[in-house]
Amino acid sequence: MLQAQLKPANLVVTCNQTHSTMAQTDAPSTPAKPVIHAKQTAESGSSDQLRHLSRYLVRNLGMLNAAFGDLPLSPVQAHALFEIGKQPQTIKELACKLSIDKSNASRAIKHLIDKNLAQSQIHPRDSRCLVVQLTPAGKKLLLKLDAQQNQLFQEILAQLTPAQTSQIEEALMLYNQAVHNAKHQSGCHIRQATAQDDAAIAKVIRDVSAEYGLTADKGYSVADPTLDCLSQIYSQAGANYWVIELEGRILGGAGIAPLANNDGVCELQKMYFMPEIRGKGLAKRLALLALDFARETGYQSCYLETTAVLNEAVKLYEKLGFVHLSAPLGNTGHDACEMPMLLELNQ
Repeated sequence: MLQAQLKPANLVVTCNQTHSTMAQTDAPSTPAKPVIHAKQTAESGSSDQLRHLSRYLVRNLGMLNAAFGDLPLSPVQAHALFEIGKQPQTIKELACKLSIDKSNASRAIKHLIDKNLAQSQIHPRDSRCLVVQLTPAGKKLLLKLDAQQNQLFQEILAQLTPAQTSQIEEALMLYNQAVHNAKHQSGCHIRQATAQDDAAIAKVIRDVSAEYGLTADKGYSVADPTLDCLSQIYSQAGANYWVIELEGRILGGAGIAPLANNDGVCELQKMYFMPEIRGKGLAKRLALLALDFARETGYQSCYLETTAVLNEAVKLYEKLGFVHLSAPLGNTGHDACEMPMLLELNQ
């Protein structure tokens, strides 16, 4: 079953352990970096299955037909009718709502106007563009369209229990959010950090810390003496750091490393995002990537330290399953981070 829906976080910043302590954990029991093949195969299988189900759903809902049900509308025209029925739309607004290009939206509107289902007029606040609204005939047809769709979905829901219906709604909300996030993450490249990224990563951490008042004179990770050479720190066994690159710029990152003196426990560390890439679901995506690495590496649990100032981060961690601890684990040196949290990785 899919998990409950997660809202994309605008910012995630973790306060993490000092690496002078972390560097002492390179003991024989420390997990090594895995070579992940089985997971990639599983992900490929899941992708194929989801693509198949999506195609099947589109076909069975009649979205490939020339006409929408028994009405004289193509699927694009029907969707346009729904949106214009809510409120008048410009071509640009309609294209955005339907996730299609403006030329396709313009053709759909032309057909609706030709059928006397819609009409256009000069925008009241911008004479350079037109706004489209339904005619009385269009409103009448929309009522028929609503009745047809209601009947279709009542017949579909008749095959399901109330619990199954709720499960499908929840799953579709998650799927829709994931599609939305993937679309808005276009151009963002996630990869392992290299030595050439060190200066850029350090700058991101310092800039975001300053933005949120996480000053170096307190117990925050921005004060770590190893901040300018993170690629070396995360090259140790059982550790990794990923960066988010957009148009050649490093705009965020996050890491996993073993927690000193706590066998089988790793720490989610130094997770920072610049404003340009916030609100796109990248916080959750990067956290899931890091947690997958932790599981594949052999860790049993993942620890983190954060602060209530970072409200969006705390909410994300809670939704990912992290629970609050009454006291910190180990001695990370980040005493200003008053919120220790832990996630059991094998649950």
